[in-house]
Amino acid sequence: MDQLKILRDKIDQLDESLIHTLAMRFEITNEIGKLKKAKNLLPVDSLREQQQAEKISAIAKKLGLRENVALAVLRVIIDAVVEEHKKI
Repeated sequence: MDQLKILRDKIDQLDESLIHTLAMRFEITNEIGKLKKAKNLLPVDSLREQQQAEKISAIAKKLGLRENVALAVLRVIIDAVVEEHKKI
């Protein structure tokens, strides 16, 4: 098997793992959304978002990933979560 195919197969496996993890994350955030609604809390929690951004930045830096890439991914995830929480 050629090296390009081997590497692409590895990427495919990682992509599947990422999507699986993201699906599990959204299951949990859906439960959080229900709890927030039951407690009359807003869908947006700016303090939590800031804490998550700081944590993700530190992890990215530690792993040698550009922080702006990690934070952009986090922003997309947070925006999707908030959108779902508003529907609950």
